[in-house]
Amino acid sequence: MSPSRSLGATGFALIAVCYGFARFAFGLFLPRIGADMPLSSTLVGLISGGAFLTYCVAVILSAWLTERVGARYVALGAALIAAAGMAGIAIAPSPGWLAGAVMLAGSSTGLVSPPLAAAVAAAVPPHRQNATNTLINAGTGAGVALSGPVALLLGELWRYAFAGFALAALGLAFAVALILPRASPATTTTAQGMPALDGALRRLILAACLAGAASTAIWSFGGQLVALRLNWGSTGAGLLWTAIGAAGIAGASAGHLIARFGINPVHRAALAAMAASILLIGIDGTSAALTLAGGLLFGAAYIMLTGIYLLWGVSALPDRPATGVTLAFLALAIGQTAGAPGFGWLMDRLTAVDAVILFACLGLMAGFVRARDARQR
Repeated sequence: MSPSRSLGATGFALIAVCYGFARFAFGLFLPRIGADMPLSSTLVGLISGGAFLTYCVAVILSAWLTERVGARYVALGAALIAAAGMAGIAIAPSPGWLAGAVMLAGSSTGLVSPPLAAAVAAAVPPHRQNATNTLINAGTGAGVALSGPVALLLGELWRYAFAGFALAALGLAFAVALILPRASPATTTTAQGMPALDGALRRLILAACLAGAASTAIWSFGGQLVALRLNWGSTGAGLLWTAIGAAGIAGASAGHLIARFGINPVHRAALAAMAASILLIGIDGTSAALTLAGGLLFGAAYIMLTGIYLLWGVSALPDRPATGVTLAFLALAIGQTAGAPGFGWLMDRLTAVDAVILFACLGLMAGFVRARDARQR
């Protein structure tokens, strides 16, 4: 296997473990964990808020470290932190311990993407970089798709499931140490600190914030919407998440589509698909088939959007790819943090249908933000 293919496969697997297992699996296992351990709604809310905080700190720290010590060591740290956090979940003796372990595991998602983008810039030929970056980014879909069936099969044995996840992360740490380059071009740059927020970066931040906010209609309230519309319980929510994750692998095509059609048409199409998926899942009168179709559409659209923002960030700061990715993903997370309480507020004061329609429109608004459409070869 060529070095660029080995890097792509390793990065894909590492993203799958960090996002699919270390970050998103906790929500799927939460009902079973709550049956074994007293978890108040307040504590669950604090865990969610703490996970966002650790993500933001980790993604900023990741760019800073990648530009100084190189991609290999930061990616290795992400794998080891994911393993330690999930091992902590597996052996958690108390709610406080569990909260700390969940936040530690989730912080690996903030660490992992910037060094992988820098590694691609260092080790992959320029004509293959976009495709490799979006392939790696699509690992999120694979991880979510795998975590759904595991949660359905091993829900009551959640400690064993997280122990297995931790072993997978530990195994990937060895692969990272062998395959990722020791350093990246960014380690030799003299640029430091926050880059100037020129037009390209400002537009990226705005688009990612809007798309991130819109996505919370499903990421934060998808389970509640299917319970409201279809009376689905945790099994139904697990099926929806599996559909989202399986289709998310299609997001790997973002690089090829951008090379053929340009970033702005692909961006608008992905946003339109996400808006349609929100309506299919959350609108009155939906059916099980339409809901699962919406899950498939949402998974493909969301992972494609994260791939678009990743490439947008890299192209906006070609000499500092880790920092470009950091700004893109930080903006996405900030949008999600603002979007979740906004959607809940609309549901409480208006109706779920109103919230769904408004958030679908919010996603479409991001399509009015245009990137410099220089097609990558």
